[in-house]
Amino acid sequence: MHDRRAVKSLQLSLRALRVYRICDGLSGKLIYLQVIFAPWAFGTTQPWAIWSMNIGGYSLGALLGIKLAIRALSGYQGHRWDEEETVRDELSPAAKARRFLSRCLAILTVLILLYCLISTVNARSNYHRAGANFEYFHFIPWLPHSYDQSSSRQAFYNYLALAFSFWALRDWLAGKSAAEERAERGHYEESGGRRGMLLPERLRRLLWVLAINGGLLGMEGIVQRMADTGKLLFLVQARVNRDAESQFGPYAYRSNAAQYFNLIWPACLGFWWSLQRASHRTYQRTKALRPKAHDCVLISVIIMAACPIISTTRAGALVTVVGLFAAAAILWTAQRKGDFMAKAGILIFLVVTLGFGALLGWKRMAPRIETEVFDKGLAKRNSLYEIARKIAEDYPMFGTGPGTFESVFQIYRINPEAYWPAQLHNDWLETRITFGWLGSILIYLALIVVLARWFVPGGIPGGVRLAMLIWLGMAGCLVHARYDFPFQIYSIVFVFLVLCAILFSITCKGRKS
Repeated sequence: MHDRRAVKSLQLSLRALRVYRICDGLSGKLIYLQVIFAPWAFGTTQPWAIWSMNIGGYSLGALLGIKLAIRALSGYQGHRWDEEETVRDELSPAAKARRFLSRCLAILTVLILLYCLISTVNARSNYHRAGANFEYFHFIPWLPHSYDQSSSRQAFYNYLALAFSFWALRDWLAGKSAAEERAERGHYEESGGRRGMLLPERLRRLLWVLAINGGLLGMEGIVQRMADTGKLLFLVQARVNRDAESQFGPYAYRSNAAQYFNLIWPACLGFWWSLQRASHRTYQRTKALRPKAHDCVLISVIIMAACPIISTTRAGALVTVVGLFAAAAILWTAQRKGDFMAKAGILIFLVVTLGFGALLGWKRMAPRIETEVFDKGLAKRNSLYEIARKIAEDYPMFGTGPGTFESVFQIYRINPEAYWPAQLHNDWLETRITFGWLGSILIYLALIVVLARWFVPGGIPGGVRLAMLIWLGMAGCLVHARYDFPFQIYSIVFVFLVLCAILFSITCKGRKS
């Protein structure tokens, strides 16, 4: 009898292990697919593209749920970077801090989603676009509420999918690849030692996908700009910004393209730096030649960093130039005294990138940075901001509801012929309008927790420069958000969360507590 139970238990464990590995493998493939798909699907701005990404997010959530259930029921944990080696490690201050931050972020994620859901269910009204009128409902005023139920409902669906994607990616990154598992068990010691000098395999592959996909996207955008075509990806005529100069690549609004590239090129530069450092250490130990494939990442970085300048968006070019000098300073400080070749290489990278961007973009950029043209554009946005501040003052605590800015703004127009924007061109203020102070604080706290995780030891090994350059890309996106709307574009929000998941997984202090 006991033997039969033991056999059944073993079969259950083997079956659970097989299902776990299938779910884990599918999660990785789906993450790669989402990273590639998001920008190429015209920036994921159309309903079909948004729902494709949402379905991918829900699928990742389902796979994560199955993996968590298997861990809870069978006790199988797999080989992970975030596991503790001993009981002493589990009781260490660093381990407690990691668990605290993870729980805080999980709670904040639930609260943000719950905030959106309550706003939708407890809606004050719903806007009917066909009749251009509001339908009002009974609601509880001391709970979050929305002034456009349908828009808030769609926002909730989007944020739910993004939350699933974030946590599924974070969980997947913490797992070890088959090669890393073999190395951990003591097999292939030479290969495992060499691999140990690099970033973990899953993180490395994800950054490879980001870098190569971004480079190809940049090349397509440059070719499309040189061809002077008004069709996105040479396929579709945009409904807005129909002229070629207003577009870039798959994005109908060139500033959104610049925001996407400014978000990812610093992270890819940090990835290239990590590969170079690991390769240099391997060469010193084994005298093996440096892999030439690493240079592909640097080429992609140069293309991506030049794209905001070539796209002729003023804010994008400014953020790029400042970011390039900041990135050069970050890498410069990593060099030892007397390492003139490495420092010369940093200067060459800076000059080549700026030169490439200026060669293909300065002729069209120059007229757009004239004082008169710049002042007119800024004056137009400031007039919108004045109206927006009145909306924020009228709905201070709970806001108007997630995703409701376009519907509510029309009420504040001076006359029916006045400009009616779909986005405010100021995501900081638009977030305050739609989420109110309460919802905005939850979002900002979640970002602070993500940034704080890197300073706690334990987790995926990562370098200081990689983290600093990821911070640089995220900071550039937050600067863009002051005068534009990167966080209203699904593909940009998704990549921002991908970088957040990486930051929430890596540490520069290794696994020691």
